[in-house]
Amino acid sequence: MTAPMLSPTDETIARAAEVLRGGGLVAIPTETVYGLACDATNPEAVARLYTAKGRPRINPLIAHVTGLDMAQAEGRFNQAASTLAASGWPGPLTLVVPLAETHSVCELARAGLGSIALRQPAHPVAARVLAGFGGPLVAPSANPSGKISPTRAEHVLADMGARVDLILDGGPCEIGVESTILSCLEETPSVLRHGAFDAAAFVALEQDEARPLAPGGLSRHYAPNATLRLNVPEPISGDAYLAFGPTDGPKGRVSLNLSETGDLIEAAANLFDMLRQLDRSYARIAVAPIPMTGLGLAINDRLARAAKRD
Repeated sequence: MTAPMLSPTDETIARAAEVLRGGGLVAIPTETVYGLACDATNPEAVARLYTAKGRPRINPLIAHVTGLDMAQAEGRFNQAASTLAASGWPGPLTLVVPLAETHSVCELARAGLGSIALRQPAHPVAARVLAGFGGPLVAPSANPSGKISPTRAEHVLADMGARVDLILDGGPCEIGVESTILSCLEETPSVLRHGAFDAAAFVALEQDEARPLAPGGLSRHYAPNATLRLNVPEPISGDAYLAFGPTDGPKGRVSLNLSETGDLIEAAANLFDMLRQLDRSYARIAVAPIPMTGLGLAINDRLARAAKRD
């Protein structure tokens, strides 16, 4: 049975909270991508979520919270973590901190780690669902594990409609790539995953892909079925071409353009949706070079993981 896809109203958000309290799965919009939410404290609900996504259980989940008070009941915040939360929440920033003794998020959601990943989303629908539920929710991207993340409710319906209980349609996601993840396990924070929060001042941290500290840390992720070639200035015959910036090539050579003006914010918002569009019709996708600055770091990170083959 396919899940209903509903507009977010007071009635449907109350219905979503009730489904979550009953151990169900609800797809919700966030400013980054659509998340597949369940009660973070309920091991049976979390197990169902892992099964629905086909997600490795060694890959921890982000617990979404209503704010710093709820976050500090789950994790221990040093000065750096508190400063980052004050400047980056609500928003596309996830902080990995040591587990608090008062935590309620279950061990399965944390993949057995003594740390926890926490985020306060900025999307008004996600915030209303969290407030209505009254506790932390895990909400990884609402797609089969390793595949292209959803930035529209229709993507969730196509990929996961038979595996979830309810989909709240909040329209297209504003940002379109997942949150930045920063580790605050040491005195100096470090980057676990590039995203929409500007973390240029922090030093990148290599993590063990066999047992990641944070979601999205596996080497192959966000992957289309098509073969992906990156940093391609000119496509070859048979390629779909995902361009970036002004193009003056032969007519028909450009299939889609992430941003004709070279705007990285627009490109990030379009990335997953355009990959999905091309993946439906092409066996090979060539992607134009994307600058390695600002949001370009996150875009290139997602593309590199999507292009990797086992």
